[in-house]
Amino acid sequence: MKRKITTSKGFMRIVPLLAAGALTIGLAGGCSNTAVNTEPDFAAITNAQIFDGEKTIEATTVVIRDGSIQSVGGEIPEGAAVIDAAGKTLLPGLIDSHTHTDMNGLRDALKFGVTTELEMNGSWSKSDRKKITESSDVADLRSSGMGITSKGGHPSEYQSSSENLLIRYFFKFPSASTPEEATKLVSKRVNEGADYIKILVENGDNIGYPGLPVLDDDTLQAAIDEARRLDKLTIAHTTTAAETERVVAAGINGLGHLFFDDQPSDELVADIVSSDVFIIPTLVTLSTAFGNDAAWLAEDARVSPKLSKEWLESLSASANVYPEGKMESAYATVMTLRDAGVDILAGSDVSEPVPGLGGLAHGASLHHELMLLVEAGLTPADALRAATSVPARRFSLDDRGRILPGARADLLLIDGDPLTDISDTLNIDTIWRGGVKLADMRQPGR
Repeated sequence: MKRKITTSKGFMRIVPLLAAGALTIGLAGGCSNTAVNTEPDFAAITNAQIFDGEKTIEATTVVIRDGSIQSVGGEIPEGAAVIDAAGKTLLPGLIDSHTHTDMNGLRDALKFGVTTELEMNGSWSKSDRKKITESSDVADLRSSGMGITSKGGHPSEYQSSSENLLIRYFFKFPSASTPEEATKLVSKRVNEGADYIKILVENGDNIGYPGLPVLDDDTLQAAIDEARRLDKLTIAHTTTAAETERVVAAGINGLGHLFFDDQPSDELVADIVSSDVFIIPTLVTLSTAFGNDAAWLAEDARVSPKLSKEWLESLSASANVYPEGKMESAYATVMTLRDAGVDILAGSDVSEPVPGLGGLAHGASLHHELMLLVEAGLTPADALRAATSVPARRFSLDDRGRILPGARADLLLIDGDPLTDISDTLNIDTIWRGGVKLADMRQPGR
């Protein structure tokens, strides 16, 4: 029986956010309480506890210059502005490994120290990508372009009820029905500038639309093979253990969600491990799917001033499309995979501020995800690695995710110690994006 969806859009990525062009579904921007300099800092951050993306290190000073990290430890060069960070923790800028975004979403993300968003279904022109690269007031972006799905497959089921009339009547979600079509579609995405390939294998059972058509084995295999030939990672949208088994057997590189209909079999865990597949659990999205809102987060003084009323209302809602789901079961699956050696990446799956996608907001939800990963059983250091060095390594983002000489100066200065209390990541003092400092990040009274 079809579950009732309380929105025209649905769950876990609807008709995609076309972030450029006539079919844009606009995201509501947050409150503008940041000021951005135009030149990178030449500064020495001193007396900080430094988590370098992998571990806490002995050095307590980082020098940034010309947009990069000049040195870690050592002497402070003449002319550098000295920032006393006693009692604070310096982290690499955070990476949200699963989003659906536009310029306003990227702007909101950066307010929360998310310096890179990895989009998992969307469309960006080359000029827009260039603008993002050259801007200092938005998070950086990597994108899969539009995902590969079957004809009539997820997320096209939401198109007929979209509130956007252009989407409802004129947009045709690209799809593949044969191996040849899949091969051509993947090649097209790469030619358009896709950084990796997203493949959707969703039968709808867990999202209120049972019986959705999915890619057959040959077409799925062709998409993965072509991406591999073109040296691109493949990330799958699946929500069931059975679908996960299919994509892992076909050679997928990463799982964009944690399957939540069943606990993994020993065989599935072994296959994931032997294939070196990573997973982005999106626990925060599972939480809202299971009926849990994030009103407490929307009311947090470290969050509410940075988001618009529309986003705060959405954050306070929940999707509630799989109320039988239990977070404890999801936590158990995460720990089974982690203990087996599977790489865990932090991602939120945030997209639009609408009720049926409630419980999520750009930037803020990645901090929530870190909390849920710790609640599942990861250490705070594990969780921080999941939002810094691990996604940087798995997505070959070699210039970020670590605090190392020569790395990009994407940095987050925290008032407190998130290695003891992960919720301290919201105590943001200062953010640097490519060495450019965002001002006015501290909240009144702090």
